[in-house]
Amino acid sequence: MKHIALFLHDIHFQKKSGRLVFKQDDIVKYFFFQEGLLISVKTNQQDERLGEILYRLGKLTPEIHSKIDFYIEPNMSIGEVLKKNGMITDRDLADALAYQVREVTLNAFPFFEADITFQEQALSGDVPKEARTRVSFLIDYGIRRMKFNPLIQGFFAKKTLVASEKTYAHLLTDEEKEILDKLSAPLAADALFASFKSDPEFFWKSLFLLYCLDLIDFRNEGEGKAPAGDMGPGREAGGENKAQISEVLEIRASLGSVSYYQLLGLSREASEAEIKRAYFNLARRFHPDRFDRSLSAEFRVAIDEVFDAISKAYRTLVNKEKRRLYDSTAAVVAGKEDGLDLSRKADIKFRQGKTLYSQGRYEEALILLEEAVRMRRNKGDYYLLLAMAESKLPEYRKKAEEDFLKAQEMEPWNPEGYVGLGILYKNEDLTTKAARQFQKALDVDSDHRAARHELEELGLGQKKKGLRAVFSLDILKPKKKN
Repeated sequence: MKHIALFLHDIHFQKKSGRLVFKQDDIVKYFFFQEGLLISVKTNQQDERLGEILYRLGKLTPEIHSKIDFYIEPNMSIGEVLKKNGMITDRDLADALAYQVREVTLNAFPFFEADITFQEQALSGDVPKEARTRVSFLIDYGIRRMKFNPLIQGFFAKKTLVASEKTYAHLLTDEEKEILDKLSAPLAADALFASFKSDPEFFWKSLFLLYCLDLIDFRNEGEGKAPAGDMGPGREAGGENKAQISEVLEIRASLGSVSYYQLLGLSREASEAEIKRAYFNLARRFHPDRFDRSLSAEFRVAIDEVFDAISKAYRTLVNKEKRRLYDSTAAVVAGKEDGLDLSRKADIKFRQGKTLYSQGRYEEALILLEEAVRMRRNKGDYYLLLAMAESKLPEYRKKAEEDFLKAQEMEPWNPEGYVGLGILYKNEDLTTKAARQFQKALDVDSDHRAARHELEELGLGQKKKGLRAVFSLDILKPKKKN
């Protein structure tokens, strides 16, 4: 059996570099790998070409799309030509290339007897992070969405299976883990199947997934692998957990630079069903409860941040109105970000969010402020404005409390964080907690008018003539530490 997943498995886990050629009837595709990572693709399929993808993603106007052949230049990709002529941005091109790699690869999964060859060779040049595609994701998603083929069962005929690495065991469902757990000792594939009462097609597809994710191997047939229990050079117990943590840290590092669509592994045309499927797949892998509770506080924080980001992306995209707001807002900001470093991009999002907040457009402001915070986690004023926007939306008030506390922790000398949290508590009828926050503000700034006014409203302060509340965007003016 010649299947794309088998080649991806070999190239990825052996960290090979080179070119894979896929042919099926009149379909021709080229895949380029660097040290096991898929970095680019080429295809002769019209609907998989970059110009078509840019048009489907709404990056090109119908007029430009109809004349796409006029923009072809020698020794330059169509994407670079369009970018050079100002027709698309860097971000447009990155989104389209990521979508193209995903679609070209996944569209090869239905074929089980294609002509596939791999030519191992060194590829020169540095590859940016955003151009690297997680092959494990393609294997996982591709096998799950393809239809069962009897050749899969034949692939395992007369094979004895052993458990191998557990690096990607966190991708499995409980039913799939049950199959893996049966391989604590070598077992023939047919005997393993006989011990389960599950649907045959589900069983054999699951077994194929386990093999392609390097979770099982064939006894005496694999090279460079060891059965479970024989850790081998450089292996340690708890490898699954370490791999999960490594993936969490990689995702967290990218949060400030990827869109909600990229975070969920989706195209901008994704349907509601695809959004839900992607979310539940990621939630199964990255929910905090899936990790060892003995992990350090630093890792737990990273896990919480990643899962929180995934949840926010899902809540935004699965809601039609929020998705519309996100798409329109992100498009405006993206144009201003091209060519800027991360801190400047964060400042743009913060300023745009501040403007939207002042206009009472809190949900739109929230989208930008969350991204600004992910890009620059050491900015107290970012957390303060984010908490203010959250406090205006009932479903985010618990999160608002957390972000007010973060703002206080970062800038304990700034009274506005205490006033903001005090007002949040006051609106929740938590009078004692509110008063404590207002008093903390006065401990920092004894002349703070808003804090005094709020204490008076609670009957705990002395009135001054002409006193009025000033809790507004003025609190975002820079404060000097005493």
